This record gives sequence, C-alpha cells and structure tokens, in this order.
Amino acid sequence: MTEHSTPPDAPDEPDAPAAPAPRAVAVVGGGRMGAGIAQSFATAGSRVVIVESGADAAAALERVAGGLRRAAERGRLAAGTDPEEVRSRVRAVRSVEELAAGPEPELVVEAVPEDAALKARVLAAAERAVGPDAVLATNTSSLSVTELAAALARPGRFLGMHFFNPVPASELVELVTAAETGPAALAAAHGWTRTLGKTAVVVRDSPGFASSRLGVALGLEAIRMAEEGVAAPADIDAAMRLGYKHPMGPLRLTDLVGLDVRLAIAEHLCRTLGDRFAPPELLRAKVARGELGRKAGQGFYTWP
Repeated sequence: MTEHSTPPDAPDEPDAPAAPAPRAVAVVGGGRMGAGIAQSFATAGSRVVIVESGADAAAALERVAGGLRRAAERGRLAAGTDPEEVRSRVRAVRSVEELAAGPEPELVVEAVPEDAALKARVLAAAERAVGPDAVLATNTSSLSVTELAAALARPGRFLGMHFFNPVPASELVELVTAAETGPAALAAAHGWTRTLGKTAVVVRDSPGFASSRLGVALGLEAIRMAEEGVAAPADIDAAMRLGYKHPMGPLRLTDLVGLDVRLAIAEHLCRTLGDRFAPPELLRAKVARGELGRKAGQGFYTWP
C-alpha cells in the first residue's frame, strides 16, 4: 500500500479543453462495466476492441448496442448521432494477445472481476501485447493499484480509472495514482475523462480510494440500521434522498451495485482499515441466500 506516498500533481487547469479521444481503446472484460466503458469511448469517437471469451463476446457487443439504443431513446446522444454508426466502431476479440494485431491502442482498460490475481495476469498480458506508450488502467473499485502495478514492466504508464455504473450516464471517473504512476499517464487519463464529458477526481492509492470508502461506510451503516429494525429499507433510503439530497438511498444503491460486490469490498476494507468496515450479518445472510440485488431479482428490494 502507499499510505505515505504522494501522487503526481493533477492537471491544475480545470477549464482546459478536453484532449482528443484516443484513436483506439481496448477494454478487457465485456460485462456491464466493460461494455459501458466501451460504449462511452466509442460515442466519443474512439475505435474500441473488447476482449471477451467465447459466447460472452457476442453478449458484450449486444450490451453496447442495447446501451446505445437506450441512450438514443433518452436523448443522451448528440443530435445527429447514429447509434448504429457508433456501434460499428466496437468489435470483440477473444484474447488479450490478439491486441498485438492492431490497431495499437492508446489506452487499455482492464474491467474483469475484482480478483487481484486475475487482474494482475490480465494487465501483464495486455502490457506485453501493446506498444510501450500505451496507458494501462484498472477499473478496480477497491484493490490496491500499487500492488497491481507490481506485475508490470512499465508501472509509470499505469493507474486506476474507476468508472461508475451505469458508465455512459455517470459523471465521475476516479483516477487513482499508484506509487510509480507518471505525470504523463495521469495527464492523458485526465484529458480523456473530459473527452467523455465526465469529471475526474484524483486520489492517492489507499484502501477503497475515496468513493468506495465513503460509499461503503454509509451503505454498511444503513444495512446495520435495517438489521436492527431502526427503520424499513425504503424509509432509510428516503431519509438520505430527501434529507441529504442523495440521488438514491444507500440500500437501493447496494442492490444496484450487487450485495456480493459490496460484501467483497467491505471484507477487503475490514482487513485493511479495521473493524469499522466489518460486514453486518444481514449482508452475509442475504448473499448466502442468493439475494444479490437487482441482478438476482431480490436484495433489499424486489426487482422485476
């Protein structure tokens, strides 16, 4: 970890124009987050390749197509933008090694499940497959970016780019600097974030960064309140929405994130930061029963 390291200075010109979109971007992992990242860069004009194996590759491309259709229906695409034309800028390959066939990506974003060993293997393979000037980024929401960088030959070109779900509609990207992240990589990621129409916050690598650490702390306390019968989940959420102007309550957000994902992050933060992040028994019980939130149809709420 890097409890006492100092991150490179963030660009200090918040009103500077966005950088041109990367000509080519690779996204490793075509799940909900990976497909959303791919959609966002394709909409900005980049050629995007998604690395996903087997039948999951077709599913990833359909996620992008579906996201573009919804964006068009909701008026979130610029006037005159054809969703099919944007979709045509996205393709899929089945292995990281195929990235070497080109076009050479300027940015590779790893978006595989929150497993440190898996992420390290994927990032090392991606680094071998692309050019030395490519920026590599991990979309981890809680794992140590510095520890992941240890798997790389060029850690100065690596940082965290923590996107938020749903990626196309979210306004934030958390840029996480590892101990060896160089200023050029950070500046490039900062500019590309602006290109996507999002705001970047720069955070020093530490457990949970800023967003997960604060979000999980609030979510776990809300779960404890539900566990203790302080109030019903809907009332706990309404208190935060109406009293503190949160866009949604912490329990509904937990359902959207996934109770299993929240449990894994809480366990990591508990190991690294102490018992104040100990997962409530209600969270463990719901995960054990398969009540994982929206993706399972049941969490703190019932989902259609």
